[in-house]
Amino acid sequence: MANPKILEQKQLVIDEIKEKIQNSNGVVLFDYRGLTDAEIKELKHALKETDSEYKVYKNTLMHRALSDLNINIDEYLNGPSALAYSKDQIAPVKVLANFMKKHKAVTLKVGLIDNQVTDSTELEKLSTIPSREGLLTMLASGMLGIPKDLAICLDLYSKQLEENN
Repeated sequence: MANPKILEQKQLVIDEIKEKIQNSNGVVLFDYRGLTDAEIKELKHALKETDSEYKVYKNTLMHRALSDLNINIDEYLNGPSALAYSKDQIAPVKVLANFMKKHKAVTLKVGLIDNQVTDSTELEKLSTIPSREGLLTMLASGMLGIPKDLAICLDLYSKQLEENN
């Protein structure tokens, strides 16, 4: 029989994983094999800039935590895996996708976006979506274009009226 102290420690880790998943809108499981310490620090820094984090847990403990949450991603829990998570749905996906462009060692396995299982192809599509701030800027630009164009048309019309009179 296992030592009760060890079982208690494992249960604390399982509870931590469950808490992180429940408190996050975007969770990504990824393979980090082949990264150097410097690259891992670079990834941590990039994730921190978007209020995201990542942590490496044992697959068996992640399996237990996910089972308790009724989430089944067992087919992705093989080999070394790290968990990136954030309150923002796509922030960890975008950071990992950008990081993957320079570091081919990282591969996306699966994600939980608003507690919905999302495969790697869907995660790659999500990584191309502009950030919330970018979308708001696009919207504002489009909205500002209409009054600007109206002002130009009215100015040209008033000049034409002046010339005719």
